Amino acid sequence: MSSKLLNSGIIFSKYKLKNQSPFEKLFDIFKELITHTSGDFDEAIDWLRELDKEYKLTDENYTIDDFIDDLLKKGFVKEEVNPKKGTGGRSLTAKTEKLLREHALKQIFGKLKKSSQGNHKSKKSGQGEETTGELKAYQFGDSVERISITESLKNAQIHSVLGDIELTQNDLVIEDTQHKTQMSTVLMIDISHSMILYGEDRITPAKKVAMALSELITTRYPKDTLDIIVFGNDAWTIQLKDLPYLKVGPYHTNTVAGLELAMDLLRRRKNTNKQIFMITDGKPSCIKLSNGDYYKNSAGLDEKILELCYNMARHARKVHIPITTFMIASDSYLQRFVKKFTEINLGKAFYTGLNNLGEMIFEDYEKNRKKKLR
Repeated sequence: MSSKLLNSGIIFSKYKLKNQSPFEKLFDIFKELITHTSGDFDEAIDWLRELDKEYKLTDENYTIDDFIDDLLKKGFVKEEVNPKKGTGGRSLTAKTEKLLREHALKQIFGKLKKSSQGNHKSKKSGQGEETTGELKAYQFGDSVERISITESLKNAQIHSVLGDIELTQNDLVIEDTQHKTQMSTVLMIDISHSMILYGEDRITPAKKVAMALSELITTRYPKDTLDIIVFGNDAWTIQLKDLPYLKVGPYHTNTVAGLELAMDLLRRRKNTNKQIFMITDGKPSCIKLSNGDYYKNSAGLDEKILELCYNMARHARKVHIPITTFMIASDSYLQRFVKKFTEINLGKAFYTGLNNLGEMIFEDYEKNRKKKLR
């Protein structure tokens, strides 16, 4: 168990937090463990017991068994019984699933400043409710409420050297604004087998990003939409409640299937602003043929598969959907593929490690909201 913990990528250190009850201290650690175990309660508790032996997390006054009892009493986990087998187990409740999303948001993005709902800005300047911090000359039809009295009087003083200050229409300036709009985002997560290979857990950070981004959008930007796609040999959508249980499968990487599904989902959305975020660590190595069979090639980059990926990039560009790729890999030949894919789409690419993945996605999401249409 100790070696498994060491290879899991989780780092624990001795620390003390003030004003924390024994339950709260264990619950913070439990939230990390249950995320890494993809919602497997028994495995998370086994890990917690191992940590308890090493770090002395509990004493005779409050044990791991007491902690489990409190989880049940407080409604964070529930007992389940399989009527066919007559056996049971414990699983997470919706309450805990929500807490895990909040925990990921706080952990990755920090404490966000409260903002009014729907304050997304399109790329087009004009009348709206969100100021840009810049001034422009008043034009007939502009809202008088936007007139900057101070700056307008300054203009009037410039040409009124002697005598009374005469304010003319030419002196008037207003605070420039941007139209508010909504954003539709599809987040694609690679769940091919390579996401847990090479001694590095890549799926857990991706899972945390999805939980944090979904919590951000549903709480701060409720008029936005977020669809989450996982892709391996095929691609399919997952719901918010599924995120803590997301696992890597014995899959190849069918990037084309993921992009096709993402485009189809965005086609149904009526929002003006649309974008695709794709988190992947490997090369596209699989496509599904028209007869239902899979064409797979893990040896290098297959031109047949690449061309279909490039076609998807062209199609997304044609309908004005940018694709931002977060590449969790350092192989030069894979980066060359991503670079060409990005150039075709006129999108963006980030070659990032795992530590700052969440921050980068958040910053890009916020930046895309504030762009101006040319």
